[in-house]
Amino acid sequence: MTGPEVLDVARDGITTLIYVSAPMMLIGLAVGVGIGLLQALTQVQEMTLVFVPKIIAIFFTFMLSLPFMSSLMAGYMNRVAERIIAG
Repeated sequence: MTGPEVLDVARDGITTLIYVSAPMMLIGLAVGVGIGLLQALTQVQEMTLVFVPKIIAIFFTFMLSLPFMSSLMAGYMNRVAERIIAG
């Protein structure tokens, strides 16, 4: 493989990584901001209050977006395998 081909595979891998992780990261961010606002409004500064809802929300997001993530990762693997076969 030449240098530009390696960069293409790396760029494709990074974009696939971003697309796969984006749903969980965005939900985690939204839940964290929502709980932070709730804590600021009620002046309850409990550190562990953020973790349980965020973990539950990320888990459900993971379960809902699993087919989407698996199709993206399978497509990436197919593209890499085609590059390997093409030689």
